Amino acid sequence: MTTIVPISDLRNYSEVLSHCDDGSPVYLTKNGRGKYVVQSMLEYEKLQATVKLLAELAKGVDSFRTEGGLTVDEAFAGLED
Repeated sequence: MTTIVPISDLRNYSEVLSHCDDGSPVYLTKNGRGKYVVQSMLEYEKLQATVKLLAELAKGVDSFRTEGGLTVDEAFAGLED
């Protein structure tokens, strides 16, 4: 569930941060506009891992487009004993 609270609610930060424990970020507003996002460390680490994985996949796609790919037989040829 999306939690949006004014930044002034951070006076009671324990309650605000408790919303992060369910895996959802907390969006903080200032003067009625979105300003910050607070999330649990676990969710942040998952997000960073996803970004890293997508970057590596993009490199693979780019490599395939520029250098071409292998056939199935070519790919598995090095695995045979």
